[in-house]
Order: sequence, then C-alpha cells, then structure tokens
Amino acid sequence: MPAVDRAGGRSAVSLREIVQLVEGDLGRVEALLAEQVRSDVRLVAEIARYIQEGGGKRVRPALLLLASRLCGNAGERAVVLASTVEFIHTATLLHDDIIDEATVRRGRLSVNSRWGNDVTVLVGDFLYTKSMAMALSQDNLRILRLLSDVTLRMIEGEILEIERNGNLQVTAEDHLDVIRRKTADLFAACTRIGAILGEAGEEREKALTSYGLNLGICFQMVDDLLDFTAEEKTLGKPVANDLREGKVTLPMIFLLRRGGGDEVAKVRAVLADRGFDRVSREEIVRLAREKGALEEARRLAEHYASAARRDLLAFEPSVYREALEALPDFILSRDH
Repeated sequence: MPAVDRAGGRSAVSLREIVQLVEGDLGRVEALLAEQVRSDVRLVAEIARYIQEGGGKRVRPALLLLASRLCGNAGERAVVLASTVEFIHTATLLHDDIIDEATVRRGRLSVNSRWGNDVTVLVGDFLYTKSMAMALSQDNLRILRLLSDVTLRMIEGEILEIERNGNLQVTAEDHLDVIRRKTADLFAACTRIGAILGEAGEEREKALTSYGLNLGICFQMVDDLLDFTAEEKTLGKPVANDLREGKVTLPMIFLLRRGGGDEVAKVRAVLADRGFDRVSREEIVRLAREKGALEEARRLAEHYASAARRDLLAFEPSVYREALEALPDFILSRDH
C-alpha cells in the first residue's frame, strides 16, 4: 500500500484498506461515541442514534489514530481524542445544515429537516460541549487550547462564507481561506495531536501539521468538485447544490474567470434565483467542463495532495507512513 500500476503511477486504494491498521481503535471510537451521547433526555438520545446510524467516513478519527501510531503512540488517549474531533466535526455539520437549509445528509433526511432547527442547533451545542469535556479529561492544556482555537476558526470560516454568499467577486484566495478555516484546520489538528501524543519533536510535529493542512485542503477541493461531477444518488444530495445555496466555490470561481459575459450572467441568474429555474444544473456543469474550470480545480487539488505526500518524507518508511501516503490518493479518487 499504496498499490502501483503498470505505468509506474499510483493507484488509489479504498479507505477500508488504508484504515485497517487502526481498525480496532476505530471500533473503540464508535463505542465511545455511543457511550458519550447517552442522555436522560429522550430526544437527545434519539437524534444521537440517528446521526450515528447515518455513518460517515470517520476520516478525521482515522487520521488522528494513524498519526499517533506513526509517532509511536498507541494509547487510550488517542482513542478519546479521535472521538473528540469526530464530535466537533458532527456538531459543525448539524449547524451547517441549518444555515444551508439542507434537507438531505448522506442520502437521508438531515436532522434539521426531520426535527427542526431549534432542536438541531441545541444538539449541535450538546456535541460541542461534549467534545470539550472529553478534551478536558485528557489533562493536556496544549491539546485543549489547540481544539478550542480550531473550533473558533471553524466558526469564523462559516461566518466568512455567509458574508461572501452570492458574491461573484470572491477570489480563489478568499475561498482557500474559508477552506482552511472550515475544513483543513481540523485535519491539521488531528495530525498535530498525533504528533503531540507521540512526542514526535518540533520538526516532525510541524511536518505532520502541514500534512494535515494540505490533506484537508485537498479534501474540500474534491468536495467542491464532486458537487458538480458526482451522481446525485452517489453523492447523497442534489448536484450543484453549493451554487444553489449561494456558495461560489473553486469550479465557479474558475468558470467566472475563464468565461465571458454569457457565463457570468448564467451563474448570476442561479445565485439570484437560489435555484435552477432559468439556467439548468446540466448547463452550469457543461459550461464548467467546457471552459476547463473543473480541470483547473482538479489540478489544484492534486497539487495539495502531492504537497501532503512530501510532508511525510520527514518520517522513516513504515506501514503507518504508507497508509498516510495513500490517503491523498483515496481522496482524489472518491465519488462521494
């Protein structure tokens, strides 16, 4: 792992193959998540079960566990903190769905669509508070401060995204700033926590933090692409949904830059209508493909994937380094 094809290039492996090294720990993470969301309040327990049954890739916990193992740590603290970052991520998704007025998450009714915004925001707060309580239980001020800072940056990223909603003047740099705050900083926190737990030293901690940041940027860029290229059934939500919600992501930023007045007018119409009444989803996707916007976004994602792999050269070869090297390939090849 990763496999090499006959042309000498890299061929992606499945997430299951990548995380098999920490499969036992991931099972303990699942059990801890279920234990921590138990509540005497029936509705909280019901919604928590619904969320957990919805699954998820558990990329962030796996990342923390693999980084910890890479640095020689296989203790219980990694399991607790892997659960902590998953709670932070889940709380963010709940609040995002409220803001985006989303009705579907992972192919099922979103929590806000099923139970309403008022209950959903409180369950999100419940999970945020749980995450901080779990981090506190580890009695490590550096990690607690790191998670607190990351959570604040994620909230700032959400505010920036709302502020720029529907703005055709948003630049690639603007969007990259939002990606860092909303997604990549939590990836970087996962790998940095692994380095801290393994007492990797300043240089290797810096390398692992950079790896997580580059991987997280790549992950969100691929998400932006999938919004235009994936099948709705596979994606678990409507295609081109970001644009309908007013989000001008990289494929649209590049289309606006490469296109002329006609393309700009069509994107503006979708943003104004908050839907595809005058311009179809298919036409927007076709324009993005024909103008090379999707390919440009793909190349940029590949750039960050390559940067992530280079960061791992600070570590000696091992099965854990190989697994982390394979993660960028999985991210680039995923279809949902």
